[in-house]
Amino acid sequence: MMADGRIKRWLTEHGSTTELTGDDFFLPDLCQAQSLFYMVLVAELLVFVLLLSDSGLASFSWMRLGLTSLFVQWVVLTSAAILCNIRPILKDVNIAAAVIVAYGLVLSVTLLFSLLAEWALRGGGTNGLQVDWTAVTSKVLISAIITGLGFRYLYLQHQLRSQEQAELTARIQALQSRIRPHFLFNSMNIIASLIAVEPDTAERVVEDLSLLFRASLNESTNRPVSLKEEISLCERYIRIEGLRLGDRLQVDWDVAVDPEKIEIPMLTLQPLLENAIYHGIQPLPDGGIVKVELHLAGGKFHIRVTNPVATQNQDHEKGNKMAVDNIRHRLRAIYGTASDIQTQLRGPIYETLVSYPIDTPQKV
Repeated sequence: MMADGRIKRWLTEHGSTTELTGDDFFLPDLCQAQSLFYMVLVAELLVFVLLLSDSGLASFSWMRLGLTSLFVQWVVLTSAAILCNIRPILKDVNIAAAVIVAYGLVLSVTLLFSLLAEWALRGGGTNGLQVDWTAVTSKVLISAIITGLGFRYLYLQHQLRSQEQAELTARIQALQSRIRPHFLFNSMNIIASLIAVEPDTAERVVEDLSLLFRASLNESTNRPVSLKEEISLCERYIRIEGLRLGDRLQVDWDVAVDPEKIEIPMLTLQPLLENAIYHGIQPLPDGGIVKVELHLAGGKFHIRVTNPVATQNQDHEKGNKMAVDNIRHRLRAIYGTASDIQTQLRGPIYETLVSYPIDTPQKV
């Protein structure tokens, strides 16, 4: 622990100002079998290519391939073991210092095994240690070039992933921020009309509206919450819209799951209800019924929302497309291609189907 503290202090004092936090680190976890397998495979391929280019196919020596592979794999595995154990320390410091330390460790391991190889190939030290410094320098230089290229590749990959994640998050937040401007305006009008005649109802509407927008502005809207919590938000929303639409609005719930045991990304179901009400129920003079069906099938959670729609209502389809695209982006960010959302018009009924896995969500 004292050594770890000294390393951290040195790294902090001798690096740049770009801090690494959490798991956001360019160097992969070399303790994982998959990462280690790729390193060993790439190293072996490089050995084969270097020897083939040096001696050609006619003079290719399998003995030399075996000895060189043994040397390279020892360097790779030892370096991986060291980097695996000090990775938690490197993550806590700035990136320049982390690269310097990791790079220096790989070169040090290469130098150490180069000297051991010289000692073993020249009689194990019976005649004293006679080092071919040209051969040792060549090995270290090759290691420096390959390691540098490898680190550069990993850093660029890390930067690309970070940029893609930032762009995805920004896009989702932009979509989320404009989920329901019309709903806000309508709710404020309802509150204004109720303050004088029904102040208690107006206060309740303010509370419901506050909770809805607090959820909308929550930075963790892509993280799953319980279905019970999402349904509670939906009921608050329906209660507000019910004050405006009256008996024209009816919502039929068919919940065939335990809402406390099912997780759903926050504000996934509520925008579907809003879309159904705003583009489906509101334009109809007599209103209609919005049906919500929730059930499990095939290891996935399924949502089916249907609402009546006036014939030739093109605005309904355009409005649904925007809401569906928003939800699609959010589900893809969490569950990847395992999620699905479809819409279809069946005569006077508009149907929205959503499904996503409930056992292995991929967090953002």
